Amino acid sequence: MTVAKIESLDREGQGVAHVEGKVIFVEGALPGETVEYASYRRKPAFEQARTTRVIRASAARVAPRCPHFGTCGGCSMQHADMPTQVAAKQRVLEDAFWHIGRVHPETMLPPVHGPAWGYRHRARLSARFVPKKGGSLVGFRERHSTYVADMKGCEVLPPRVARLLLPLRALINSLSMAERLPQIEVAVGDRITVLVFRNLLPFTPDDEAKLRAFADEYGVQAWLQPKGPDTAYPFHPLDAPALDYALPEFGVRIAFLPTDFTQVNHAVNQVMVRRALALLDPRPGERVGDLFCGLGNFTLPIAGSGAEVTGYEGNGGLVSRARANAAANGLTASFEVANLFDAEACARLPGFDKLLVDPPREGAMEVVKALPEAGAPRRIVYVSCDPATLARDAGLLVNVKGYRLAAAGVINMFPHTSHVESMALFER
Repeated sequence: MTVAKIESLDREGQGVAHVEGKVIFVEGALPGETVEYASYRRKPAFEQARTTRVIRASAARVAPRCPHFGTCGGCSMQHADMPTQVAAKQRVLEDAFWHIGRVHPETMLPPVHGPAWGYRHRARLSARFVPKKGGSLVGFRERHSTYVADMKGCEVLPPRVARLLLPLRALINSLSMAERLPQIEVAVGDRITVLVFRNLLPFTPDDEAKLRAFADEYGVQAWLQPKGPDTAYPFHPLDAPALDYALPEFGVRIAFLPTDFTQVNHAVNQVMVRRALALLDPRPGERVGDLFCGLGNFTLPIAGSGAEVTGYEGNGGLVSRARANAAANGLTASFEVANLFDAEACARLPGFDKLLVDPPREGAMEVVKALPEAGAPRRIVYVSCDPATLARDAGLLVNVKGYRLAAAGVINMFPHTSHVESMALFER
């Protein structure tokens, strides 16, 4: 029996312990606990392990709600109560700011919370035909594995989607190309749920009839995707409502395609947009840039403030849909295609009074580098999905570009996972 006293959580939500001078990362363990563990990976400086028995439990430990927890790789922190989960994410953010960027926020903002269950309005489900399991499996991958978890439900998917897992297995089992359908993309809007079937072979007429019957029975719209995301097209029913979501506080409704990027947690997204605009404080007549703007999730609410806003995005399809969303909402906003990872493209950006930046995991290094010495935005709101790249860019903004890190805080967009979304305010 190997026993460890857990000291902290790492950025993946694993317990951290030291045993005989070696760091042990223990899945399923919480700070303050004494656990028995079994290592599954050994290196000279560290080991990775799983908890096999909790000898002394933390007061923060709760019973995981999902019976697949520990096998399914979709969640890693269901064994911790919500205050512990959020506190761990805040520590990850603060540690990244200091250890990577050498900066400290002047103020830590209260965490943004939302629904803890049934929140995941976007998901990529794997499908695999496994004869030993009796046919097709549909769900998330197993932890540390390419196998598909044998799931009968899911607590973080909306209930109406979670109830489809077993019917989807039966549907795929009945198709002629059951072994050639590896993925189902789920996109949930306010009025319709879309399932995008990644079909590596064409459907036969009999397959098509079964898919139509499934869509009718469960009230979803089926799409087919024979190749890359750009090849996805609606299959049945063709008269379904458009996918969209609302930002009620701003009177905005945003339409999207099922393969477009949207925030997975609609309720948290509404609070996130509210906080971003409160920090940015756009005023009529101000020139505001929204970089990595996507469909206009922030751009359109900014336009409603009366500011002169331009959204920049590298994906031309998203720019076209953002323009259509502005027109549909009766808002005046400009959208331009720009590669914001290219130094020359960033150098050509015009001057702005204020800037909102919402990059992917790679961060916004070229944007930050291109900020001019004179006439730079006096306020920047940075929305991040990766604490490390946010901290890197914050170090450059504060230590080179002359900004101060006025405030920062976490956004709990993905409860029960270790994923850290955050927001930071920089001022000249």
